[in-house]
Amino acid sequence: MTSNLGVRRAGAWMSTIMAISFASMAMAADQADVWNGKVAPLATPWTAEVSPKNALPEYPRPQLARPSLEQPQWMSLNGLWQYAPADGQGKPPFGQALKGQVLVPYPIESVLSGVQQHADDMFYRRMVEIPAAFTAHGQHVRLNFGAVSHAATVYVNGTQVAKHSGGYTSFGADITSALHAQGPQEIVVAVHAPVDAVNIMVGKQRLQPSGIFYTAASGIWQSVWLEPVPATSLAQLDFTPARSLDAFTVTSKLQGSGANATLHVTAYADGKPVGEANGPAGQPLQLAIAHPHLWSPQDPFLYTFKATLTKGEQRDEVTSYAGLRSIAVEKVGGRNRIVLNGKPTFLLATLDQGYWPDGIHTAPTDAALKFDIQKTRDLGFNTIRKHIKVEPARWYYWADHLGLMVWQDMPALPTDRNDKLSAADKASFRADVSAIVEQLHGVTSIIGWIPFNEGWGQWSIPAAAELSAQIKQLDPSRLVDARSGANCCDMKGDPHAGDVYDVHDYQGPGLPSPDAERAAIDGEHGGLTLGIPGHVWPNTAINPYGAVKDRDALNAGYVANTAVLRDKGVPKGMSGSVYTQITDVEGEHNGLFTYDRKVEKVDEAKVREINQATIRAGAQP
Repeated sequence: MTSNLGVRRAGAWMSTIMAISFASMAMAADQADVWNGKVAPLATPWTAEVSPKNALPEYPRPQLARPSLEQPQWMSLNGLWQYAPADGQGKPPFGQALKGQVLVPYPIESVLSGVQQHADDMFYRRMVEIPAAFTAHGQHVRLNFGAVSHAATVYVNGTQVAKHSGGYTSFGADITSALHAQGPQEIVVAVHAPVDAVNIMVGKQRLQPSGIFYTAASGIWQSVWLEPVPATSLAQLDFTPARSLDAFTVTSKLQGSGANATLHVTAYADGKPVGEANGPAGQPLQLAIAHPHLWSPQDPFLYTFKATLTKGEQRDEVTSYAGLRSIAVEKVGGRNRIVLNGKPTFLLATLDQGYWPDGIHTAPTDAALKFDIQKTRDLGFNTIRKHIKVEPARWYYWADHLGLMVWQDMPALPTDRNDKLSAADKASFRADVSAIVEQLHGVTSIIGWIPFNEGWGQWSIPAAAELSAQIKQLDPSRLVDARSGANCCDMKGDPHAGDVYDVHDYQGPGLPSPDAERAAIDGEHGGLTLGIPGHVWPNTAINPYGAVKDRDALNAGYVANTAVLRDKGVPKGMSGSVYTQITDVEGEHNGLFTYDRKVEKVDEAKVREINQATIRAGAQP
């Protein structure tokens, strides 16, 4: 449950429903030791699998992967790093061993990190031996970070190589000139993580979590790795489907000088070449596809690509993938409806917040990362609203491959200071929004962007229209939901912008009608609450809002709620809905799964049946 509207309504149930405290459940709680002997306050099925030797070992960037030829071409730096909190004034600890240790890439507040404590400022340090092959034949070495919250300054052997601000975007640096000729190389990362103490993107993180706000996730929280590249190499490679759905526009960004560099791209379907393009690197290329095969939730077909960047004798070879699909709002039966590949569709979604009791923002393993997406599909949904968080690249890889459409939220600014935002705060938010859109531009599963949720961090009603226009200019190929929850909460008022009119209604569902310019969805509803003893976050109470007495009541409530969408929403021309939510999160116990992912609270077959019936009804012209 995310709605302030829901929080206000919660009091209505307080006199009749008793909140159940964690203390009464502690004896039954599932726990597990983590790698350093600490006990996880609430363990997932994957908690005990994590160790310093296998901390998220998968290649982190599937859409720009450098394939292994004669030897591995990348080196994971996930694992144990030296660690120390700092006072924000101290100099980086060059040449000094730090007393503490942290398991990267788990945020320092998580039990999997081994630290399990917040610090506004901190240092990470690691000594690394660079393989000789990484610097052979004039190659350069890049140091890559999936994400660090919030601001990071990176040093190699005492030389600053990168400075980045923004806790949800990736960054990296060419560290070749800072490397010693031989021997261990010292990497130091200084991090500043004020969380909600300042006006930066924090999503639902709080230094004092409670209710609908959760534990902070600071420091390095996505994978870190090294890889050798030519002096001129590919930094990003995106494939945008043509409106005709028979070609891709290929765009590339380069590291190093792109003068006289060329790019050659070959597309493959089931291992067979079906198209190729060649031209100047850094310029758009048109890649026609023979016998196009479209991507959809029913058939999530993906093309694979091999791309070669050539400059003189230098060659940078990468692999990638993407699907052919279109998303738009069109007139269907005289009303504005969302259409996928030109056909009306009902985007039946869950709210997915991406929190874990053992890793907070970071899933313990890649199998865990896949789990929530797979179960969403198994339950018969076809869409996910990724709520106020940006995920690692591998999360989108699984959404692409499993066939779930994604509404991508922007992480919100702190929710209680809309009238205290400076011009610099607003400019920083706009810049972060652009960076996220550009980073995720090549993700097939993302069909729409949501800049604001319920007015959180929204400094004015026109701001939603402003950000909607900014996003549309950057990415005209997707939908924009200018504000999810236009009918609530602290900043009521429809911005009359974007492609979607979106209401929130707990328990709902809300039944908005499309208007002259936009399709209509219920962006949040449901929130039926059932706490399962032994599977709740410590020291929290079960929020009684929307409480049901047992599993049978939850099943009946979910089916009845969704049947309203099928029987009343679809006839009104609605194009989608978002049920709160796929899993419990800390103080919220309204998931279809418990927070530890060990208990499925609903009957999967019954949920899937009503979901599929609703999607079928919504696919009719």
